Formats: sequence, C-alpha cells, structure tokens
Amino acid sequence: MDNVTIAINYLKKGFNSTQAVLATYCKKYNLDLILAMKIATGFECGMANKAQICGAIMGAFMVLGLEYGRFKEEDTEAKEKTLFKINEFKKKFVEINGTIECKKLLDCDINTKKGLEVAKNKDYFDLKCPKYIRDTVKILDTFL
Repeated sequence: MDNVTIAINYLKKGFNSTQAVLATYCKKYNLDLILAMKIATGFECGMANKAQICGAIMGAFMVLGLEYGRFKEEDTEAKEKTLFKINEFKKKFVEINGTIECKKLLDCDINTKKGLEVAKNKDYFDLKCPKYIRDTVKILDTFL
C-alpha cells in the first residue's frame, strides 16, 4: 500500500490530518504509533481548531524533522537543513494549492461557529481535506 492510501485510510478512521500524515511514516522512523498519534492530536484543523496552518502540513513538518532534524546540540547544520527542507516543502504545496492556511484552503474559518457549520454542511472535511493530505504526502515522498 502506498503512503497516500495509508494516510487517507487514517483520515477515514477519524484521525485528524496531522495524525494521518505522521502515522503514515511511523514505521520508517521506528516511531511508536500511539505516541505519534498523541503528539499530533492538538494540531488538527489548523492548530487546535484555529484554522491556521493546515494539519497535514504540520504533519509533514514533523516528518521532515524526523528525516533531517537536529538531535545534537552542536549540529546546527541539521537544523538549517531541516528549515530549508520545510521551506521548500511549503513552496511546493503553495504552488499547488495557493496557501498553507486552513481557513483559506477550506474557504471558511472553522475557528468560528458559522465557519465550522459551513465546513460541516458542505462536507469540506470529507471533500477537501483528503486532497490536501494527498498533495502533502506526494510532495513529502519526494523529500524522503
């Protein structure tokens, strides 16, 4: 099963976009799935339902950190490489989707009661979010 299918399956099971993306790569990095799911819980819907950065993007940042991230105090090169990869990832996502902001991607502000109603009534979480997860995972796979 490819990574896009794995991520979409997590979303279909009711996990948020951040969880879906991060969980997809747990085996690759020997990351405990339960721990990953717990870590990613608060990033849903644009960081704690604030409609800021898309949850799928946050998951990608975490995965890029797993691939390139700094774990030694003196390893500033790893830090710079990680930030470079994250910025390159963002550029590619924006080229495809125009933004990384949840409220702009969904065309409503789910941080408000009215915006959340719109998103639910128009099935945006089922119609739009899978596309952003697919785009995220496809781009991410080119970086790994």
